[in-house]
Amino acid sequence: MEFSQADMQHGFALKLMELLVIPTFVIDIHGKVIIWNRACERLTGVDAWEVLGTADHWKSFYHEQRPTLADLVIQGRDADVQTLYHQHARRNDNDSGLRAENWCDMPRVGRRRYLAADASPILDADGKLVAVAETLRDVTDEKRAQVALEQLATRDGLTGLANRRCFDDTLQAEWQRALRQQQPLSLLMVDVDNFKQYNDAYGHLGGDECLQRIACAVSSEMRANDLVARYGGEEFAVILPNQSLKGAAIVAERIRCRVEQLHLPNLGSAQHVVTVSIGAATALAAPGSDPSQLVATADSALYRAKHMGRNRISLPESP
Repeated sequence: MEFSQADMQHGFALKLMELLVIPTFVIDIHGKVIIWNRACERLTGVDAWEVLGTADHWKSFYHEQRPTLADLVIQGRDADVQTLYHQHARRNDNDSGLRAENWCDMPRVGRRRYLAADASPILDADGKLVAVAETLRDVTDEKRAQVALEQLATRDGLTGLANRRCFDDTLQAEWQRALRQQQPLSLLMVDVDNFKQYNDAYGHLGGDECLQRIACAVSSEMRANDLVARYGGEEFAVILPNQSLKGAAIVAERIRCRVEQLHLPNLGSAQHVVTVSIGAATALAAPGSDPSQLVATADSALYRAKHMGRNRISLPESP
């Protein structure tokens, strides 16, 4: 039997793809796997015979069924990449392929990996789509390093809370969200009472441990979308999206009680334990406004709580 030059070229291309050190798989227009190379076997722990001729390739990457990047290209669902992948982009202006990155479950391997994927269309001589090749790169280490650097830029080194920079950025973002959704935005300013005396009595290491304990106590009272930040020194700030002033006062009182119940000794306090004073404020964002007045109002309320004897919460004065 004689083979045409086209057949030989096709066979060579298949063999080359099989031997690539880059994990690669190919699906046809029906979403069935026609190539699953050895590098892909090593990456996923799934042998080629298990997926060839099936549309079960998703099981190699996820616990629950969802399309791979190649599936999105086959199905013409480019827009879905925005919701299914952490980072995404078209390859270039002249290519209908996609490039994206995502955390994958990797069920057979037993540990999550962050994969960078490129899905490239394969066209016949008439320019008709016949298959899509997806290549994968395991960039887990790079992603974790990136996350660690981002945390260094946005986290307070002592308490692990958001730092002042992160607080400022988040407050601005939540202000804009509150404006769009016409929802209240509340803010708590939390200050440790008589902290100078505590530092004098127990030293800076003792003071650091005190702040860490308080940070944990405040964080324990938060919802998933709230933010606690170390505002500076012994002061903390709490952003409460879509929270009324009444609700903010309830959260503030829970924080005050939680800190007092730590029973951290402080002879400089009237209660002989570490306590906090809290100022609360709430605002409805208006077009052209910014959150600076919300911060000023919460600060004023905190000052009143201090002036009134500490270990208490204070709300804005009625106009």
